[in-house]
Amino acid sequence: MQPRNMSMSGVVDLAAVKAAQEAKAKAEQARAQAARQGGGTGAVSPADLVIDVSESTFERDVLQRSTEVPVVIDFWAEWCQPCKQLSPVLERLAVEYDGRFLLAKIDVDANQMLMQQFGVQGIPAVFAVVAGQALPLFQGAAGEAQIRQTLDQLVQVAEQRFGLTGLTVDPDAEPGGEQAAPARPAGPHDALLEAAVRALDSGDLSGAVQAYKNVLNEDPGNEEAKLGLAQAELLQRVQGLDPQRVRKEAAEKPGDVQAQVAAADLDLVGGHVEDAFGRLIETVQRTAGDDRDTVRVRLLELFEVVGPEDPRVIAARRALARALF
Repeated sequence: MQPRNMSMSGVVDLAAVKAAQEAKAKAEQARAQAARQGGGTGAVSPADLVIDVSESTFERDVLQRSTEVPVVIDFWAEWCQPCKQLSPVLERLAVEYDGRFLLAKIDVDANQMLMQQFGVQGIPAVFAVVAGQALPLFQGAAGEAQIRQTLDQLVQVAEQRFGLTGLTVDPDAEPGGEQAAPARPAGPHDALLEAAVRALDSGDLSGAVQAYKNVLNEDPGNEEAKLGLAQAELLQRVQGLDPQRVRKEAAEKPGDVQAQVAAADLDLVGGHVEDAFGRLIETVQRTAGDDRDTVRVRLLELFEVVGPEDPRVIAARRALARALF
């Protein structure tokens, strides 16, 4: 269970002391807020340990839940035969682990954006989200013993580094009967952020870009708006591009900065994160002056899309530093 770019070693690299402390503090703050508003989510039934997640429910069911329990994500599709072997094992283990992790199943055919955001290049693919941080676990079929080992490591990291002890499971609880978490009080920019998301979902990329910029004009440190703006601007840049032509020009003109940054954008949208980063780092090495700065800025923008804590971003930052200095 050690396919390319997919291993539990990413947990150790990603959970460096500072990042772990920050994530743990956020998780503790979220749990404390839930307790003040009504005591958390309460006990769940074993059936509630396996959930179907879509793009519209991802923030609630994965990101928010990851502040109280590690969320394991199973990317699958109906036509995928290895998925039909792996998914039942994960579902059985979710119940057996008795609330120490939550299994979220994502159908890639119906949720292409999530597949792209996680950089999924083949299925089945399994990730985890812990205190808002995405961690690649493994890709492809795996034996149960290997899966258990990976889950044991995940549970240990979640508890020791992030303070996540999991969910309370009541065998007698009715499925879906847990109390809904109280609504979070509206923040000063929630309406603008919701408008940006609606615009993004409807394909109004210009409207989404402007809405995110409106938030950042008033709150320059708003992380949700930074991420949303980076994603919207990326989608806006690739809209209308001819992928075949762009890739042909990039292959024929390795020194053409505009050809390389356009190809890198397509790489990232297609889920080829490391290819995008590698292409731009190589271009930095071949260029100088304004051209080099153009490539460097685009690479930093792509880092924002993927997320600063992603191990691929961390590795690419080191490579960029070596290329520049």
